[in-house]
Amino acid sequence: MSDLDYLKTSIELARDNVARGGQPFGALLVRDGVVLAEGVNESYIDHDCTAHAEIQAIRNAGKQHNTTSFAGSTMYASGKPCAMCMAAMIQAGVSRLVYCADDDVGEDYGWSTEYLYQRMQRDFGHQGIATTHLPLDDKTRVFELYKGKHGQGSNEQMKG
Repeated sequence: MSDLDYLKTSIELARDNVARGGQPFGALLVRDGVVLAEGVNESYIDHDCTAHAEIQAIRNAGKQHNTTSFAGSTMYASGKPCAMCMAAMIQAGVSRLVYCADDDVGEDYGWSTEYLYQRMQRDFGHQGIATTHLPLDDKTRVFELYKGKHGQGSNEQMKG
């Protein structure tokens, strides 16, 4: 299948989701020509604001393939992913994104991503959420416990 075929499938997923009462977003996670998982925006089901199509595809792929790493994969999304979804793709190691509807389309329907991207560009603590850092003396205990059980921690996914 080609990029166009996968993208058309993500749009079909979005259309089917709208028919079920959901929002107009679908996504496919693909690696080496194999669809690892699909996802649709399911925020309306459990009132979960994080259940966007791309995140659902990553969650489903994790459950189906028993991993959190999807290096070398491509996400096909019916609409431009929001900043939260982009961060999830970065965290999961997704290597490529192909999407269809951009903000110029989404904005007419109340689905622009621009505000969230702009807000996330602000320095930490200045993104509109009151933030307080309270460093406690025992803050390292859980990290030491983890290190003792699993060896040195890893920032591989965070390094991108």
